[in-house]
Amino acid sequence: MQFEQIPPCTTVADVDFSPLFDQIADALEKHGVAVIPQALPDTMAHELYHYYRQLNGELFDEAGIGRKQNFHHDEKIRSDKVCWIDGTSPTGKEWLDWLEMLKTHLNRRLFLGLFSVESHFAYYQKGDFYKRHVDAFRGESNRVLSLVTYLNPQWSADDGGQLVMYADNNDHTGTKILPQLGTMVLFLSEVFEHEVLPAKKDRYSIASWFRLNTTRAGRADPPR
Repeated sequence: MQFEQIPPCTTVADVDFSPLFDQIADALEKHGVAVIPQALPDTMAHELYHYYRQLNGELFDEAGIGRKQNFHHDEKIRSDKVCWIDGTSPTGKEWLDWLEMLKTHLNRRLFLGLFSVESHFAYYQKGDFYKRHVDAFRGESNRVLSLVTYLNPQWSADDGGQLVMYADNNDHTGTKILPQLGTMVLFLSEVFEHEVLPAKKDRYSIASWFRLNTTRAGRADPPR
């Protein structure tokens, strides 16, 4: 199965993102998934990349499986490291502001009821992977929409590390997507299984999730 690929955005500063956001909304409405090569303007993509590369490696933690009391590490399933983006840096704040703009637009277009966004840098060293999985189980999570953004200036098929998107449980081949700079993949978190193939060199990306508000009496729902 081939997922819809949206034409790239090539403009730079002071971009009106509404045309891109409309294209994303259209693809999500039709297919539940969208692949967007070079979605970010070059200046924004490179700024994120250079900021990422300057981060202290001690800020990255081993990625885990599950949430809260069910959170645990399992190197048989995933071996990457993560660093949450909290908006305390200008680059991090710009990124979170961009995600808020997209969230607002998608709520207006698709009535998804998205409430908050969480986002982290993901670091895959040579040989790292993430086995086939879904980001949220039906009825058990408030993650609605997943977004993966790639920050690798030079990447070829020979470098491995492709994201593989599966159309359904009967799809055993999937569609491979190169993690090239500025490329984005958005999909419904509960619907699409996906995996990251082992990388042959360091691989940089940002993983983000748009979430519902499950706060209720006596139970707060923080972003993460």
